[in-house]
Amino acid sequence: MSDRPRRIVIAITGATGAVYGVRLLQHLQHLPGMETHLVLSDAAVLTLHQETGLQRREVEALAHVVHKVRDVGAAIASGSFQSDGMVIAPCSMKTLASVAHGLSDNLIARAADVVLKERRRLVLMVRETPFNLAHLRNMTAVTEMGGIIFPPLPSFYHNPTTIAEMVDHTVARVLDLFGIEHALAPRWAGMKGAPAAAPDA
Repeated sequence: MSDRPRRIVIAITGATGAVYGVRLLQHLQHLPGMETHLVLSDAAVLTLHQETGLQRREVEALAHVVHKVRDVGAAIASGSFQSDGMVIAPCSMKTLASVAHGLSDNLIARAADVVLKERRRLVLMVRETPFNLAHLRNMTAVTEMGGIIFPPLPSFYHNPTTIAEMVDHTVARVLDLFGIEHALAPRWAGMKGAPAAAPDA
């Protein structure tokens, strides 16, 4: 175990927010001792081109290992494949439902099922708004199974000035969940220059 690289499975689905998966891959690509395994859904290829202008081959080049979404015989489909967990960035409501109900109908859902059954870390960057009751129940189900629901909601307390800064701050929080060091965003050091609190009535 100690000699193997740190392996993170990254899946990108067709939900909006493909840049989160791309940015994760870009950061992890050159980290020593890191090995990324990428799975793209068919819809993800369309969204990637629409939102980032990137072609499939350009995104796949960011990963150490690439698996086809219909290859349910891939290494990451087995619990005997040792990994540190998986991030679905972004996660569509269809993929969320597949994970919540254990459908394993493609490699993304199967790999997520493996991560859950092996009690590893699974992070779903779910993207939809507003949520309907099915979405909420599926998120509850995944949470009860040990997964982490992580909507990529932008924060503003660090006063971002670009979309890239907002993306990096969210990606940084995901990396924190895996204990992966980064310098993508400043860490909160407490509020400075805050007005004095009103005395108790």
